[in-house]
Amino acid sequence: MVNYNHYSYRIIWSIEDQEFVGLCAEFPSLLYLDEDQSAALLGITSLVGDVVSEMKANEEAIPEPIAEKSFSGNFQVRIPPDLHRKLAIKSAEENVSLNRYVSFKLAC
Repeated sequence: MVNYNHYSYRIIWSIEDQEFVGLCAEFPSLLYLDEDQSAALLGITSLVGDVVSEMKANEEAIPEPIAEKSFSGNFQVRIPPDLHRKLAIKSAEENVSLNRYVSFKLAC
């Protein structure tokens, strides 16, 4: 059973709306606006809870919280051969493996 409190929530300030925006990474189409930062968090959390309840009632697949997923640390990315060559040269110049070089660049 999914606990909607375990989802990844974020609060940002919207210059356009002049309010805080509550967001949830697992439900990117949802948002909640409020003048108060704490209320925006409570609002988006409540909204996601309502959506999860509706999904359960309709027997829809409910997204797993990102925090509860396990990650292998491996993923594949297809890049053009010339970029692959460029990265291989840069990693050789840095005297590190291509994997370590790309990991460092992704982390920056």
